[in-house]
Amino acid sequence: MKKIALHSIHEALNAKMVPFAGYLMPVQYEGVTVEHQTVREGIGVFDVSHMGEFIIEGPMALELIQSISSNDASKLTIGKAQYSCLPNDIGGIVDDLIIYKLKEESYLLVVNASNIEKDWDWIVSKNSIGAELINRSDDYSLLAIQGPKAVVAMQSLSSEDLSEIDFYNFKISDFAGVNDVIISATGYTGSGGFEIYCKNSEAKQIWERVFEAGNLHGIKPIGLAARDTLRLEMGYCLYGNDINDETSPIEAGLGWVTKFSKSFTNSEALEIQKKRGTERCLVGFELLERGIPRKDYRIEDSVGNEIGIVTSGTMAPSLGKGIGLGYVSSDFKTVGSDIRVAIRKHKVSAKVVKLPFYKK
Repeated sequence: MKKIALHSIHEALNAKMVPFAGYLMPVQYEGVTVEHQTVREGIGVFDVSHMGEFIIEGPMALELIQSISSNDASKLTIGKAQYSCLPNDIGGIVDDLIIYKLKEESYLLVVNASNIEKDWDWIVSKNSIGAELINRSDDYSLLAIQGPKAVVAMQSLSSEDLSEIDFYNFKISDFAGVNDVIISATGYTGSGGFEIYCKNSEAKQIWERVFEAGNLHGIKPIGLAARDTLRLEMGYCLYGNDINDETSPIEAGLGWVTKFSKSFTNSEALEIQKKRGTERCLVGFELLERGIPRKDYRIEDSVGNEIGIVTSGTMAPSLGKGIGLGYVSSDFKTVGSDIRVAIRKHKVSAKVVKLPFYKK
């Protein structure tokens, strides 16, 4: 198992450390519900330094990115970020990612920890045009400072006006006494805040200064378990659960980041799929009875016919009810559709709802 730069700090905080994507990661400290509510109501810090960071630069950088990603990266200007995915050759998704335009002819791609090697090999295999590729995944740490109090609590740490960094925008500036830090408003929780990219050698200083500044605001460390419940309440996809090598971006509801104004991997087939529709669709649902939906539970119609499968599910701490994402036959994709989730021997009533589940 690899260890992130702040491993010893998490151990000292009595975090429960578990193997994840080849790293030992803090999954929880006080408990999932407490940590979840800390982020929804105040401010919490996730160490997500296991994520992958690739630099693509040079005169051919944009051309390569355009050819491998589904969104239109030509729309990016310096200081803006974009959610996208890497389609594969057979209709599925290699990974979802965020693309940052750092400067002209220089981009940062942030990929999922479990897919670092796979993504790198995929991008290298598609780079027949001579773009410059650098894998910086082992060099950088990433702290996600999330919650409605993040701006006011962290403002003293930077000369930038943090309130002016809009969603999916970023600044490269000073933070916590460190220069040239990426301060990015690309959070995964739906409660506002920032993600801080820094060198591993700078992570300890930034962590300590962040907790000093946030002390008056009730700042707490938050584990990956709460990160999962927070993202699910927002209806955000998790690679390996809701999207994978066999799910297309169209059926996963990612048509909004699949732009056919350009050519990219498997774009012709995906465009046909978008025009004709898909046999199944990813939907959000909430239980109408007590119960907790879990990954791989059957989804059925009212008479017991299997119509799909749960991909993510939990008891939503902010809502007090069971929620989930799952693929269902397209006949049941309409909001309000009556479905059942097979939880052990029980067929629990549920309905398809509009995402996100959590609304501020």
